[in-house]
Amino acid sequence: MKKELKLIQMSQVEVEDIKWVWYPYIPYGKITVVQGDPGEGKTTFVLALIALLTQGKPLPEEENGTEPINVIYQTAEDGLADTIKPRLLSVGADCERVLVIDENEVELTLSDERLEQAIKKTDAKVIVLDPIQAYLGGNVDMHRANEIRPIMKRLALLAERTGCAVILIGHMNKMGGAKSAYRGLGSIDIRAAVRSVLVVGRVKDEPTLRIVAHDKSNLAPEGKSIAFELDPDTGFHWKGYCETTVDELLCGNGSLLSKTAQAEKLLKDLLSEGEMLSEEITSQAKELDISNRTLKIAKQNIGVKSFRKGDKWYSSLPRG
Repeated sequence: MKKELKLIQMSQVEVEDIKWVWYPYIPYGKITVVQGDPGEGKTTFVLALIALLTQGKPLPEEENGTEPINVIYQTAEDGLADTIKPRLLSVGADCERVLVIDENEVELTLSDERLEQAIKKTDAKVIVLDPIQAYLGGNVDMHRANEIRPIMKRLALLAERTGCAVILIGHMNKMGGAKSAYRGLGSIDIRAAVRSVLVVGRVKDEPTLRIVAHDKSNLAPEGKSIAFELDPDTGFHWKGYCETTVDELLCGNGSLLSKTAQAEKLLKDLLSEGEMLSEEITSQAKELDISNRTLKIAKQNIGVKSFRKGDKWYSSLPRG
C-alpha cells in the first residue's frame, strides 16, 4: 500500500507549556518511570503520592494542593483486597478516586485499548502500571529494542493524546557498579522513551529510611532528592529534601541530610526539657532556613502537641 507523504510546517505548530502533576518529577501527558531494587519502597512511595493526589493535598515540599484527581492503579504483584487497599487506607487515600481495570478475564498490556478507554471514562489524570514487565505482553522480550520501541511509542502517544501522566514502576537489574542508566530492567529504549526517571533506594545504616532521587529529566532541571520513612510502628512519613545523589544511592551510600530531619532534631532538642512558646520555635527554625511547612510536617512526624495558655501558643513533645 502506497503511503501518502504528509509534512508538518513548524510555523503552524502552536507552542504548549508542560503541565505537571509534581514539578519537576512527574509531567502530565508523558511517561515517568519509578525504579529500584525489590523491597525498596517503590510501590509504597507511589501509593503515598496517590493519597495526596486523590485528596488534593500538597505534594512533598509544595505549599499548595490542587483539585483532587482520579487515578488508575494496575498491579500484577499484589492483591487488591489484602495488600493494595490496606496500603491506600494507611496513607489516607480517597479510595473512591482510585480505579482499577478488571483483568480477571483478559490480562492488560501497555498496548491494550482499554487503557485509553478507562482514562476517558473516568477522567483519570494519572495511570500507574506496576511493574513494567508484567504489562508488556507474553510474547515481548523486554531486552529487545525492536520489540520495546513500538510499545513505548504507542504508550507515549496515548499519554500525549489524553494528557494523562503514565507512571511505570520497574525493578532494577543486578549490574552492581553500573551507571544508573543501565540499571533499569530491560532495554535501555524504555528509559529513552520516558521523560522522567525516579530511583528509590535505602539510606545507609538507617533501615526505615528511603530516598527518591531524580535520575532523568528531559523537561525541566532535575529535582532535589526527597526522603521518606517506612517505620513498622509509626507508618509512612515524608522527610523532605536531602543531598544524596543517584550514584550515591545505588552504591549504598545514601545519607539523610533533609530539612525535615533537621526540623525534627531541632524540635526534640528545644522541647526536651518541656514546653516552649511556639513562636520561639518558629523563629529558631527560620534561622536554620526551615520553612513553616517543613516545621509543621516535622511536628506531625514526631507527635508534637500544640496548646494555648492565655493568649500564647505553646508546643510540647508527646508524653511517654
